[in-house]
Amino acid sequence: MDNVKKAMFTLEQRQHELDHATALPFEKYLLLLRARPDLLVRNVFQTFHDMIKSHVGSGYDEYPDDPESIHFIDYDFDSLFVDGSDQPFFADRIFSNRLMNLVEAFRGGAQQNKIYIFDGPPGCGKSIFLNNLLKRFEEYANSEDGTRHEVVWRLDRKLLGGLNEIQSRPVIEKLAKMLDAPGMDVGHDPTVEHSVRITDDYIEVPCPSHDNPLLMVPKDQRPDFFDALFENDEFKWNLSTGKEYDWVFHDSACTICSSLYRSLLSKLGDAGEIFKMVYARPFQFNRRLGEGITVFNPGDRPARENVLTNPQIQKRIDSLLRDSNLVKYLFSRYAKTNNGIYALMDIKGHNKDRVIELHNIISDGVHKVEDIEENVNSLFIAVMNPEDNKNLRGFQSFSDRIEFVNISYVLDTKTEVQIYRNVFGRHIDQAFLPRVLECFARVIISSRLNTKSPALLEWISAPGKYSRYCDENLQLLKMGIYSGVIPTWLEEKDRKGFTAKLRRKIIAEADTEGDKGFSGRDSINIFGELYSTYGKDAALINMSALVNFFTKVRKDLMGSIPDGFLESLQRMYNYSILQEVKESLYYYNEEQIARDIQNYLFALNYEIDTTEVCTFTGEKLDITEEYLDGIENRLIGGDADRGQRLLFRLETQKEYTSRTLTQEILVENLPITETKLYRELYDRYVFSLKEKVLEPFLENANFRRAIKEFGTEEFRTYDKRIRDDVTFLINNLCDNFGYTEPGARAVCIYVVDNKLAKEFATEKS
Repeated sequence: MDNVKKAMFTLEQRQHELDHATALPFEKYLLLLRARPDLLVRNVFQTFHDMIKSHVGSGYDEYPDDPESIHFIDYDFDSLFVDGSDQPFFADRIFSNRLMNLVEAFRGGAQQNKIYIFDGPPGCGKSIFLNNLLKRFEEYANSEDGTRHEVVWRLDRKLLGGLNEIQSRPVIEKLAKMLDAPGMDVGHDPTVEHSVRITDDYIEVPCPSHDNPLLMVPKDQRPDFFDALFENDEFKWNLSTGKEYDWVFHDSACTICSSLYRSLLSKLGDAGEIFKMVYARPFQFNRRLGEGITVFNPGDRPARENVLTNPQIQKRIDSLLRDSNLVKYLFSRYAKTNNGIYALMDIKGHNKDRVIELHNIISDGVHKVEDIEENVNSLFIAVMNPEDNKNLRGFQSFSDRIEFVNISYVLDTKTEVQIYRNVFGRHIDQAFLPRVLECFARVIISSRLNTKSPALLEWISAPGKYSRYCDENLQLLKMGIYSGVIPTWLEEKDRKGFTAKLRRKIIAEADTEGDKGFSGRDSINIFGELYSTYGKDAALINMSALVNFFTKVRKDLMGSIPDGFLESLQRMYNYSILQEVKESLYYYNEEQIARDIQNYLFALNYEIDTTEVCTFTGEKLDITEEYLDGIENRLIGGDADRGQRLLFRLETQKEYTSRTLTQEILVENLPITETKLYRELYDRYVFSLKEKVLEPFLENANFRRAIKEFGTEEFRTYDKRIRDDVTFLINNLCDNFGYTEPGARAVCIYVVDNKLAKEFATEKS
């Protein structure tokens, strides 16, 4: 029994924490309002904005100091769409920025009634997106951070003189209380909404439109009311000047609440007594009951009764006010989502008629319920396939009230890989050589992009110069940009030409992409087949296996992949991993390089076959052709002819005397190692060393075998120099580039066996 009591106590405590439905008198609500005005003075658009921001934050900008930035931000939507979701939705960077731009507009200005339609091809995850979005909104709206209040009237029976009349009819009163008791059925009447709460002191009348309690203050009195309520602080300034708070001054209470207010004012003549009957309670959202959130599927038939009422409440109101015509407790089903979200899952079937019905509501912001007008201020959302756009034709006046937000197939590599990890498990990375899984994603995304990009060709008119890193259609470059990456291999001229205007043009092209090619479902099936074909082998899936899969195992898929893309992708991959291996194998003596550069700059100022002491290093130099050639082999390459060497010496010596020595050293007092010319020569020297770092190992069979046997007992049998070099290489690949030890060994063997160093060295020559 002790355990049972403890369990029940825990349950009761938890339920108490979740119970936010306590109604507060208007004056107590104002005390809360003064303490947290930014939290309580919100409409549905502002709440939606705050919900998104609470999950997503401000995002991350990889290039915060870029003067040409268009603020194409990396937002993390996992908390919103992935964590705790039965079916995660993965938002790529393109869609993330579209959604955040829309959300920022919700908070930043007065909202015009619109319907926001998220359109995209089948298989892009529209329905999953909407369901996860509404789930998070419901959770947030029912949390303390998302709390908004709605009006509930508690009509004072004694004050209004209704007590004696009811007490004279004890049988009717008893019956009414029985009907109002928890668990009692009110007769299965579909037109009856809301239970009647009756005490000896009051009759509770909920506002079916979920009006904010502040709307009970007459419009013309609100400026003075808020001026008296709030201190002269930042919020009061924002309230007075910010467009996002226009609704506080311009919106009207629903017809029921405004009628009640007028009738009570006529009967009592004292606004203070009226506001004693105005209570505020947290607006509780419940999608399953259609409270605050309503979602209609195409197959959901329209309700037989669109006009709702509650005869018991109507009867109580009539009795208290002694006039059946003053307040009509009538409302439509749209009232249930007023200040909430009304959503359509695909615009077809019965949802076509619902869109037509929304035409006047969205245009005018009101809905006719018999003789009365009902305010409708909801966030209207729909998802739609592009082919269903025909169902919106014929409503020209409606077109400016529709805002389309494109959901395409994923267009960035990082997000595409996230989907595979989610479906198949994170362990799939262990089956691939590093970078190969990302290359598979690039193949899939290539089918979704336009073959030609006018914006990219305007920027880079000769794509062939980047053949090492990119395809001729520049799709690999576009994928990088869509992922927020500005490639380091761009020439300085092109990097400077990557202006904000051009970036916007490139990002705008995404509006016409992602609606063709391999769908989300297709890509998962294709990956599953690749994984089952090669993933069971002991060897890691490498680039050769990936190319083989598309060119031999599933040749039928090649029709969706742009011509030459696979070859360019493999070329880019080969070059990239070659640079990683070179970088990892390369180690150098920085002091020696620094001395070589300083000595060379000094020696250029003296005749050949002379001996001088360098003023920078203090070393005695024999200045000969052989001496200069030895350093120039590192700076301009060993294949440079005599004429090229003399021209290089002349230009370098001219730069040294005209700027380095006379301006930077003598005038600016810079040390030689901080001058522009020194840094340029230093970078050339280091690059050359890296380019040639593999040459001593390529013809050494022991080097390849030592890589394969790294970590085994046999590895100890190799020469110490080879052991040191291989250990240095493997450790650097793991530490600097994220390889596992087996992956590092495999990629080194791939580089050696495919003779990548010779391939790219031959191409350069």
